[in-house]
Amino acid sequence: MEQPENPGTVYSIRAVQRVCNILDLIQESPEGFSLTQVAEVTQFPKSSAYRYLATLESRRYVMRDPITGLFRIGPAFLPLQSRQLAVLADRVRPYLTALRDQFEETVNLGILDGYRVSYVEIIESPHTVRLAAREGDRDQLHCTALGKAIATTLDDDRVTMILEAEGMPQRTPRTITSIPEYLEDLAASRQQGFAIDDCENESDGRCVAVPLSQIGMQAAISISAPSSRLSMDDVPHIAHALSETAKALANDTNP
Repeated sequence: MEQPENPGTVYSIRAVQRVCNILDLIQESPEGFSLTQVAEVTQFPKSSAYRYLATLESRRYVMRDPITGLFRIGPAFLPLQSRQLAVLADRVRPYLTALRDQFEETVNLGILDGYRVSYVEIIESPHTVRLAAREGDRDQLHCTALGKAIATTLDDDRVTMILEAEGMPQRTPRTITSIPEYLEDLAASRQQGFAIDDCENESDGRCVAVPLSQIGMQAAISISAPSSRLSMDDVPHIAHALSETAKALANDTNP
C-alpha cells in the first residue's frame, strides 16, 4: 500500500498533539507553569485543560506546588526527578535524624506522588519493635498522617477528586472511609497545624505529621510508632517538634 508523502500531517491526532504541547511546556518550564498556560497551548477552556492535567498528575508526569499553585515536572520523569529527590533527602536527612534521636521513633519524609504519598526518606527507630515503611512505598492519603498533612495543603475539590479516584478502603476499624468525614478531619488538621493517623493505617500504629513548605514540592514529615509507645498525650509535644523542624527547613536556603 502506497504511503503518503507526509504521514505526520495526514495522521496527526489533535489530542496527541495537545498532550505533546503540554509535554513541551513541562520541559520549557522547570520553575513551574500555570493552568492558564496549559489552556493556551491546548487551545482549551480551563475546565478541559484541567482534565488533561489531572490525568497527567494521576500518571505522575506532573505535580502541583502547594505554595505557588504552579504545576511542574513529576516523578515519572526519571532520572531528573530521582536527582531532585536525592537532593531533597540529603537536605532533610540531618533534621530527621535529630528528631529520631530526640524521640527514638521512626521519622519519615513523604511527597505527593501522583495521587498517593511516596516515602522518600526513612530514619528508623532504634527499638526492636518499631513502625516503619520502606523507601519507595506509596500509601493512600486517607489513612496516613503523611497523606493527611499533604492534603491540608490542597483545596477540598482536589482532595475529593483524589479520594474518588483512589477510593477509601478500610485498613483498620478506625480508618475514615467517608469523604465528608475526611474533609471534616482535614479541616481540624489545618486548624491545629498537624495531622494524626490514630491507628487508621495499622491497628497498633500511631503517627503525627506536618506539611513542609518552600521546598518546591508537596511534602510532609512525620514521626510514627506503636500506639503503646506513642500515646495521644504525646501528640502535642511531637507535633510541636515537627513544626519547629518544618520551620527550620523552610528557613534553610541551602540546596
